[in-house]
Amino acid sequence: MRRRPQEEEETTMIDIGRVCVKIAGRDAGKRCAVVEILDRNFVLVDGETRRRKCNILHLEPIDLIVEIEKGASHKAVSEALKKEGITARETKPKQAAARPVTKRASPKAAPESAPEKPAAKKAEKKAAKPSTQAKPKAEKGKKSEN
Repeated sequence: MRRRPQEEEETTMIDIGRVCVKIAGRDAGKRCAVVEILDRNFVLVDGETRRRKCNILHLEPIDLIVEIEKGASHKAVSEALKKEGITARETKPKQAAARPVTKRASPKAAPESAPEKPAAKKAEKKAAKPSTQAKPKAEKGKKSEN
């Protein structure tokens, strides 16, 4: 992989506030603004797209810069884009669903008869089983008398 010279890295058009068009992925064709530069290859974008980390190779910068701060909120980005005639993606907050309340049984409300001990249960099971005793094997050479 070939590294770019230092001068070329400094002349990229990706700055905070730069409006870009996404050219890859689910949000392809939608406009967004660069909110934060994460590293050499990735930026945080917001606007018509979902606010998310994006590879700079998937962005096409256009000649428009909006005035936003580094790490600006979605509200600040949408207001800045609205001044330029771009409508930002609006999310609807989800309403919390009412959870059914189940009544738990209290430990004091135990049944009147105490449960049997496990040792007593095992003794009952052994007594109920028919005993399987080994039958003596017939000796070799002798035939059984039947």
